[in-house]
Amino acid sequence: MDEFYDRLPLQDAFGTLSDANCYTALPDEWVVGAADIVGSTQAIAEGRYKTVNMIGAAVISAQLNAAGGRAFPFVFGGDGAAFACPPDQVDAAERALSAVRCWADEEFGLSLRVALVPVTAIRKAGRDVAVARYQASQGVDYAMFTGGGISWAEAEMKRGQFDLAHAPAGTQPDLTGLSCRWSQMKARNGQILSVLIQPEDGADAVDFAALIDAVLALIGDLERNGHPAPADGPGTDWPPAGAEMEARATRGTLTVAKRKRQILFETFMAWVLIRTGLKIGGFDARRYARVVGENADFRKFDDGLKMTLDCDDATAARLTDMLETARLAGTIRYGMHSQSEAMMTCLVPSMMRDDHVHFIDGATGGYAQAATQIKGFGA
Repeated sequence: MDEFYDRLPLQDAFGTLSDANCYTALPDEWVVGAADIVGSTQAIAEGRYKTVNMIGAAVISAQLNAAGGRAFPFVFGGDGAAFACPPDQVDAAERALSAVRCWADEEFGLSLRVALVPVTAIRKAGRDVAVARYQASQGVDYAMFTGGGISWAEAEMKRGQFDLAHAPAGTQPDLTGLSCRWSQMKARNGQILSVLIQPEDGADAVDFAALIDAVLALIGDLERNGHPAPADGPGTDWPPAGAEMEARATRGTLTVAKRKRQILFETFMAWVLIRTGLKIGGFDARRYARVVGENADFRKFDDGLKMTLDCDDATAARLTDMLETARLAGTIRYGMHSQSEAMMTCLVPSMMRDDHVHFIDGATGGYAQAATQIKGFGA
């Protein structure tokens, strides 16, 4: 068994991850996987934000279940995801990717691009993939990527390169643990700001790192570094808005109606426990909600910096000025999208453990919308 990822040290200070020395290059024999939704901008314009995020998270959910508990690096991108896996996991990764593509098309009418790209091909193209592990909380760590290789793989995928065979009609991925039960999180300080910052081609690495450090210092003045989830965790409404969608994702051999009834019962019990503070069988719902917030992935390095921030208007203006100055200097390209709420999509192997994973994005397109607004040098 390849133990490369297991041996990487856990970094507990997010700001240090702007330093390339914190990252370790993936082994040559590894493979990068990528997926994104075709026409996600149109789907978002139609109000299908939750569906777009659910499919993006489903890519990771299917890989986690296919890996059978083995840790591997992955990153959520809003309307897609990327990951890397060792050679002995490639066949399972391919089956899981193809199954999610089939499911997304048949269940939601959305086409998914998917690709598996050898790390050797990325390096042959002059890019690299290096990874670090950031410990977001006691229970969860997230992969951070640098080197430009993930972005290159995604661009090649959009060109139709490294495509996979289509799964047979009716193929269902294993999406056990995928859920979207929390209420959307309203901005407490003015706006929810989705931010993408990427190094401009040929930009000096030292200048880019200095810019990122300055951005993080600015964001550091925000409450909880701009974390969109309240300290006591996201809120809950009943019935949850995502019940139908979760039922369609996790029904397995059940009918959607039966799986939805199960979800409604489970969420009603959780809703009661959170409001009353009662505990059942050792399950503390209020503690669980707090841990959800602590575990949430609201900022990441993915060949650049991505953040979903609860941000006041003055800080947003200062950030825009800072990024625009760096863009004009040829250091970065960036995109931003403002909205009034954030949303969360979750991967929960067990509510009795603290290793549940939660992806935060803006509630009206977030990262996908910011990506359409990216401005580079000379733009």
